[in-house]
Amino acid sequence: MAGSRPFWQSMAIRNLLILLAVWEVVGQLKLVAGGALPPLSAILIRFWADRADYPGHVAATVWASVIGFVIGNAVAVGAGVLFVLFPRLQRLARGVNIAVFALPPIAIAPILVLTLQGMTPRVVLAALGVYFVTMTATVVGLSQYDTRSADVVRAYGGGNWLVMKLVRLRGAVPDILGGLRIAAPNAVLGAILAEFGGGGRWGLGTYLLGSLGRGEPARLWGIGLVATVIAGASYATFALISARILGTTRSVTLNTALPPEDAHADAPLALRIALMAGAAALPFVLWWAFIRLTGVPEMIAKTPLGVVDYLFLADTSANARAKLMEALSQTLPITALGMVAGLGFAFLLAVSSRMIPGFIRAFMPVALVTQTMPLVALTPLLVLMLGRGLSVTLWITVSVTFFPAFVLLVQGLQRVPQSVLDLPRAYGASAWKELRMVSIPAALPYLFAATRLTVPRALLGVMIAEWLATGTGLGNLLNQSRGYLDYGMIWTVASASVCLSVAFYYAVLAVERRTLTRLGMQVVE
Repeated sequence: MAGSRPFWQSMAIRNLLILLAVWEVVGQLKLVAGGALPPLSAILIRFWADRADYPGHVAATVWASVIGFVIGNAVAVGAGVLFVLFPRLQRLARGVNIAVFALPPIAIAPILVLTLQGMTPRVVLAALGVYFVTMTATVVGLSQYDTRSADVVRAYGGGNWLVMKLVRLRGAVPDILGGLRIAAPNAVLGAILAEFGGGGRWGLGTYLLGSLGRGEPARLWGIGLVATVIAGASYATFALISARILGTTRSVTLNTALPPEDAHADAPLALRIALMAGAAALPFVLWWAFIRLTGVPEMIAKTPLGVVDYLFLADTSANARAKLMEALSQTLPITALGMVAGLGFAFLLAVSSRMIPGFIRAFMPVALVTQTMPLVALTPLLVLMLGRGLSVTLWITVSVTFFPAFVLLVQGLQRVPQSVLDLPRAYGASAWKELRMVSIPAALPYLFAATRLTVPRALLGVMIAEWLATGTGLGNLLNQSRGYLDYGMIWTVASASVCLSVAFYYAVLAVERRTLTRLGMQVVE
């Protein structure tokens, strides 16, 4: 295995060079939308001409990303430790954790710009972008520890805190580093989305927004590639740290599985009801507390009751509900279609990774670029090539959903025990029959986990496309509300998008638990 590493590195370099050469030829011949995809040489020339613009914008984005990354991960690791030490606290915080995971950043970016000042919105959105991934990785790492070492510490009089310090935290380092590796690009995306939402002169998001109407594809591609390099470098930095410290890198499963339903079955009924009620109410309590602590006037900042009043009790409620329902009727179908298409594409790629490994190795460089390029930077480039119709929305939604789902599905196929695979092979089953009868059914828990993961990402992709391209749906309603200073609608769209993502998440989870219980399987943790 060690001897094959240079070979795979040379293949990756070769594929990258081929991709760049094809890009240059296609750009020179103007084969894509009459020059919407410029040649790489033209992008570099434009970048050099704009070189004086980049230092200030890059510095603002990187600085906000770094601060948000540090704060968000410090909170995530601390929360992970507390959740492991006090499992009922994790149950109580479930609603907040799922809401943070599910909220589309594009929906709350205007909220943060309205209520916070300076660089704070960028820092907060960057911190929110990293919290869930690192918290999940921390909980997984702390839960999988060497019990024999813990018994030694306890034998010498150590308590839970000492076991946590000497055994669990040390054992969780690989998982935490893996979480940081995945969280780093999320911090960059969060900062750029906040910049795009307004509230600052400097930043790549601001620069991109100011360049959209100039009709200069080479400049837009330059900004997008710079954002991609920053996000990719942040990922590579922690991959390198992980490799140096551990000697290898460890992947982190980006699933969002909840504890099994019977995890608190031994608790008194009253306590279980109180925990469920607290988990449901806590996000709204924190929402209310955020408004009160920021001191923003009620005309701008809406509490949960303020949103209810705007949507159901005010004189203009009927008009507000009509606008919201019209936007939902445009957003939800394309979100569902994009999610299904993304999952289907991920499934085909995962199966192909078993059947035709060479195809996946050739495809991965392109896939990695689409995942490290921030969505806000990617969308204008796709609009240039595909226009402003349904195709661009579907493409964006598929591009942001397929890769995480693909990673999970590949992991599920790889975890099928070899002893299980030997039986159909002993009877002469073909590779496809073995996949269909054994590997794919065994990977069903990972398919459900992938579905839960793609729900909020699909909604995020659709809303960004609506904001920047199609002029329809929730994304466009949010953008229009900013222009009209309709603060009630801004808060309504933000809360509706979060509630939708959480509802879809729990709907998939309910189907998952029912299905896997019938099949005698367990929810992926």
